[in-house]
Order: sequence, then structure tokens, then C-alpha cells
Amino acid sequence: MKKIIAFAVIGAGFAATPAMADDTEAPGGFYIGALGGYEGVDVESADGTATATADSAVYGINAGYDLSLGGAFVGLEGELSTSDGSTSFPGSFAGAREGLETSGQYYLGARAGFALTPGIAAYGKVGYTSLDTTAFTSSGSLSDLEENTDGIRYGAGIQIELPSALEARIEYRRSQYNELADIDQGEATTDQIVAGIGLRF
Repeated sequence: MKKIIAFAVIGAGFAATPAMADDTEAPGGFYIGALGGYEGVDVESADGTATATADSAVYGINAGYDLSLGGAFVGLEGELSTSDGSTSFPGSFAGAREGLETSGQYYLGARAGFALTPGIAAYGKVGYTSLDTTAFTSSGSLSDLEENTDGIRYGAGIQIELPSALEARIEYRRSQYNELADIDQGEATTDQIVAGIGLRF
């Protein structure tokens, strides 16, 4: 379901492309904002024999700069966010620690887009991301392992200009991480659908 929603968000924006007019102007300048939404976490064991999933909320702040190129724009963006997903592998999992918690997330990347209509733009993004994780056992028989793991994030969204230099956005993004705290846990993927409000200046 979450992938269907994500594709619907992206498709809604690009379906509006025919409405693009010659006099549309892409956004430009510095901005700061806040965001929140849904996160789905998928973890696959290192040997590929077990998977675990979890759903949680995600929220954070972002800031960046866009360079307007007329009807298109390019920019840089950073984000700090957090979530509280907690997954647990089934009993068949052979690793020592069956649980994984996610928390702080850090992102720095580039984005590019184009104006669809005056005040509405579509964009794509890609960049470096890292994730704070904790591997644990439900029984508490082993100490927790904490690790900040590197990954890559990519996504797409729609942003809308609002009165008084405000703007809103809705965005889908996927992040892929490997080298988790417990080597038996393999790799993790997060899918997020977020909405945000920002101030451009």
C-alpha cells in the first residue's frame, strides 16, 4: 500500500506537466521548514532468510537553497529527523540480536525540479543519509549495540507556494542502509511519506 501511495504522489505531479505555461517561474532562494509523516522500516537478515518490518511516525526540520533557472531549479538540502520504529525478526532468525530500533536520521543531498504551473513545482532528490540504530534482544540477555550507519536516499515530491513567503510540500523518499550494528541483521530500508511547511526568504 505504501508504494501505491508513493507512486500516486509522484504521478499526480507529473500528470500536471501539460498545464505548464511558458511564464512559470521555479522557486529560488533559502528556505527552512518542518515536516512530519509516515515511515515504514524493512530489515533483511544478512543471509537473506528472514525479514522484519515496522511502522512509525517521522518528524524533523530541513533547510536548503534553490537556484532558480527560470522554469527549472537546482538546489542543496539538509535535514535532521527522527522516528521510533522497532522491528523484531521471527523465531527462525539465527542471529544473536533479533530486534532493531531506528531513531535519528541525517540527510544532505541535491535536488532539481521544474515549475508545473505558477506556484506549483515538482522535484526529485538524491543524497547521503545516515541512521542511528540499536540492535537488541527482547530478553535483555545481551547488551545493546548502537551504530550510525550510512546510506543513500532518493525521492520526489510536489511543493506549493503559499501566502506570506510560506510553502507546503508532500514528498515520498526511500533510504537504503547496510552495515547495521549487528552483522547478522544485514540491511535496512525506510520508505517515508511526509508533508511539510516552510518559509522561503
